[in-house]
Amino acid sequence: MQKAIVVHYCSDKKNNLNDLNQLLQEGWKVVSQSAMSGGEMGATVYSLVILEKS
Repeated sequence: MQKAIVVHYCSDKKNNLNDLNQLLQEGWKVVSQSAMSGGEMGATVYSLVILEKS
């Protein structure tokens, strides 16, 4: 089974890294990761993460 999650990071308080960390603790493994956008000063950075669980 696979699952996609868009991880976003704007600051230490504005991100969804806890969602990704929770999935990893539940046994999901990262299959691939691709940057979607970002790079501007102060902008939110997005990354597409594909997870897999047996």
